[in-house]
Amino acid sequence: MSRERATALLVDFDGVLRRWDPAVAAAVEREYGLTEGVLGEIAMSWGLLQPVLTGQVSHAQWMSSVADALTPSLGDPVRARAAVEEWQRYRGEVDPDVLAFIRAVRAAGVRVGLGTNATDLLDVDLATLGLTDEFDAVVNSSAVGVNKPAKEYFQAACAALETPPARVLFVDDEDRNVSGARVAGLSAHRWTGPGDLRYLRAALES
Repeated sequence: MSRERATALLVDFDGVLRRWDPAVAAAVEREYGLTEGVLGEIAMSWGLLQPVLTGQVSHAQWMSSVADALTPSLGDPVRARAAVEEWQRYRGEVDPDVLAFIRAVRAAGVRVGLGTNATDLLDVDLATLGLTDEFDAVVNSSAVGVNKPAKEYFQAACAALETPPARVLFVDDEDRNVSGARVAGLSAHRWTGPGDLRYLRAALES
């Protein structure tokens, strides 16, 4: 049985629309004598990450926890906070090809939502990157109170897009989120890079 044509697009933020240059974190780690990769490793540890992605703590509290975890390595809480603050000044970069695709899709009458596991800093980041007016809906896990790949997250996203799941195409760079979207009834594509855009255009036009 063929699926219904998608009339809405839900796009992940980090890893799809926003890219992070690993050299930035590496430079901060070198400057402070830290092991390469330690900032991301601590920040992404599930015990610290899950509460901020579901709105139980703020972005600032999350980063404070990262600084606390770094303090034993640096032997100085002030230096640990300074390292985290320097790291956090960089807010990533927008992939111009993906942004152009989103604009073209919206111009063709397809509703586009940003579907992201993010913190309460998301609105500030969108403003900083010039993305505030680029979406018909922004579905932030920390505002919803549940994160991808939970079914409830995707239900909230479809409601925000005012589109039934069978008519939503979701794009994400993580397998578990793609699988979660499919369980929730959405079409889903695992993002591998801008080379996927031709396929996505065809999927929305077919």
